[in-house]
Amino acid sequence: MLNEKLLSLLNAQVNFEIYSAYVYLSMAAYCESIDLSGFANFFKVQSQEELFHAMKFYDYIFQKNGVVTLEQIEKPHANFESIAHVFETGYEHEQVVTSRLYKIADVATEEREHATIGLLNWFINEQVEEENTFNTIIKKIKRCENNQAALYMLDDELAARIFTPPTTANA
Repeated sequence: MLNEKLLSLLNAQVNFEIYSAYVYLSMAAYCESIDLSGFANFFKVQSQEELFHAMKFYDYIFQKNGVVTLEQIEKPHANFESIAHVFETGYEHEQVVTSRLYKIADVATEEREHATIGLLNWFINEQVEEENTFNTIIKKIKRCENNQAALYMLDDELAARIFTPPTTANA
């Protein structure tokens, strides 16, 4: 059974992961509005991934005999200056996710809640990949700044991204 402090943090993370999905869907809508459907696809897939993360926390809370409390989801930011700004905002958001996970991991460590630590290690490792993905795309976008053809090639590359939920063995 989870103590109240840890349960509260895990519940907050369920809600934050749902909010993250909403944030990325807003970014997808922006990309669609400027005719970059490949970039939009990237963010739609990112949104699916965040919902998967929310459900992973959701299921874990119930496995530990807790109760999930869903809260109102804040409206996401919807106005962006450029495709670079969208990805920089996404990168900053991923850094917030990482810091939130570290905070939960610190509490789980203090509480000696080893099962939660195991779960959080998966998420923390996932965050290394998430931050790297955003950082890499930002660098590519910056190299495309004055080359629309290169930007559309990157758009085509991102159009191929699909969401594949991790298998139980590696999730």
